[in-house]
Amino acid sequence: MTDIKKTGPADQPPIPSTPPTGPEAIRAVPVRHYGRYVSAVIAIGAFVAIVYAFSQGKINWGAVPDYFFDHRILKGVTQTLLLTALSMVIGIVGGVLLAVMRLSRNPVTSSIAWFYIWFFRGTPVLVQLFVWFNLGLVFEYIDLMPIYKDYWSSFMTPLLTALLGLGLNEAAYMAEICRAGLLSVDEGQTEASHALGMSHGKTLRRVVIPQAMRVIVPPTGNEVINMLKTTSLVAAVQFYELFKYAQDIGQGSGAPVEMYFLAAAWYLIMTSVLSIGQYYLERYYARGSSRNLPPTPFQKVRANLLSLGRPKGVMA
Repeated sequence: MTDIKKTGPADQPPIPSTPPTGPEAIRAVPVRHYGRYVSAVIAIGAFVAIVYAFSQGKINWGAVPDYFFDHRILKGVTQTLLLTALSMVIGIVGGVLLAVMRLSRNPVTSSIAWFYIWFFRGTPVLVQLFVWFNLGLVFEYIDLMPIYKDYWSSFMTPLLTALLGLGLNEAAYMAEICRAGLLSVDEGQTEASHALGMSHGKTLRRVVIPQAMRVIVPPTGNEVINMLKTTSLVAAVQFYELFKYAQDIGQGSGAPVEMYFLAAAWYLIMTSVLSIGQYYLERYYARGSSRNLPPTPFQKVRANLLSLGRPKGVMA
């Protein structure tokens, strides 16, 4: 018990001789989630079983590092990145144009854009590649007098076939992404710009598109990564990129499965690099809409390292 010391007049309350202690720290005991432990054990067991199964198979794993930096594989990586970049340029430019046409009040341009999107989104990209590649069976010559005239088979090279098949198909998807981004900007922004005397084109360039980029960038990053993987389809039209080179090396060396694993490893490396670039691009365009920008991967690692020495479950 606390000792009470009586001092002062009788009508005053007694003064405690020792000051009261503060509230004790609350120790929070986390709830145990046994289901998480069970699911983690099952997942680890499944992963170990898969690794063991592949280790017991007749796979020459030494062929993967032997050909990993082969000059043909590196050329295929370069061709894959080049085809991805050029196809996305065609897709983005065409997508912006189609989105503006789709939002136009002109029924003709709006209908043309709708039909284009409907057709290219509704047919597989592999079918489109074969259509472009085999148009020489329908048209013997291409005659663009007085600019160009040649046989269709000479004009429609594998590179041009790949660019048309991938780029035009991508434009249909980018059109819907761009249209969603443009519609996300409040109409008051456009009305205010017109009230200031800005033209429709200048309003799009200076006001609408910069604000729409926050909505357009994330799905566009996904489309770039998807395009990188879709380039493997152009091997069917005899364009040599990463998958085609890996396929030929596998047939010549007698290790086709190993070369498929090699190609998969290179695709994982490239998509990982593109994912990092997408993250920083999204972070850049989030500056105007978020008070606190999301931390970078290095900031997350640093925060986790600093939190290792802190006691857990204690609240002041």
